[in-house]
Amino acid sequence: MVSVLVAATAQFLSEHYGAPAMLLALLLGLALNFLSEEGTKTAAGIAVTSKTVLRVGVALLGARISVDMLSDLGFDLIALVVGGVISTILFGLVLSRVFGQSRSFSFLTAGSVAICGASAAMAIAAILPNHEKSERDLAFTVISVTLLSTVAMVIYPALSTYFGFDAKAGGVFLGGTIHDVAQVVGAGFSISPETGETATLVKLIRVSMLAPVVLFASVAIRMSGAANGEGKKPPLLPTFVVGFIILAAANSLGLIPQAVSHWAGSISRWALLISIAAVGIKTSLVKMLSVGGPAIAMIIIETLFIGGFVLCGIYILG
Repeated sequence: MVSVLVAATAQFLSEHYGAPAMLLALLLGLALNFLSEEGTKTAAGIAVTSKTVLRVGVALLGARISVDMLSDLGFDLIALVVGGVISTILFGLVLSRVFGQSRSFSFLTAGSVAICGASAAMAIAAILPNHEKSERDLAFTVISVTLLSTVAMVIYPALSTYFGFDAKAGGVFLGGTIHDVAQVVGAGFSISPETGETATLVKLIRVSMLAPVVLFASVAIRMSGAANGEGKKPPLLPTFVVGFIILAAANSLGLIPQAVSHWAGSISRWALLISIAAVGIKTSLVKMLSVGGPAIAMIIIETLFIGGFVLCGIYILG
């Protein structure tokens, strides 16, 4: 109930003041950290909300994905978008050695930058081995990608105009580089309806990469022998990823009416908003700020990398 209240407040503030709802939910949650302290009546419910509701939200994202969207874009541009996702994650893993960060933390940040911002960060965090800094790392990543995505939403449309991109190229640039779906929509439609539609399509292709990336990571974690905080290996294919795949397949086969797909998207967004509020409540602001300058530099460089990758790809493909 506390997490729902925080999420509703964040949504209200977002609609009236224009700030990202995810960021507001996390910041409001941080101010209520005392509610997750051991011994409080709300601690158990907040813990469940931060995990179970999150998984429901990620699974429902699949209802927005379909095979038809791939044929609308073309093989070359699909390869560019997928290549950007994979290259950014690999680049982030290389950066971990340069900045002295753990591979799991670099995968968390790079995956969130490469795929779909806060939603990807929460999905990836759900399969990573738990440790004492897990909540801190997730909160830092969500705040960082949301802030960077908001900055990109303001700057990238101007860059698209500066580079002289047409509606299709501009949509690929915005959808292939901005982290969160909401900011992609905002940036794309600020230029034109055609740019907004292409940007949203490209972004959803990046979202569809969530399932294979999480599956591959789960296999890698199991093979490495890493375990979670309870001494158990993560499942080969997490339940929420199975749900994501089933819904995406059903939507591709036309089994999900458009109205139902729309409602699933809305429920998914609210579930993610509520769960990120719970993550914020579980996170200590002091501990989160201890992440340090190298981590901040790393996620900024990852953001610049995917931007440069997609930009170069657009010029190479003409």
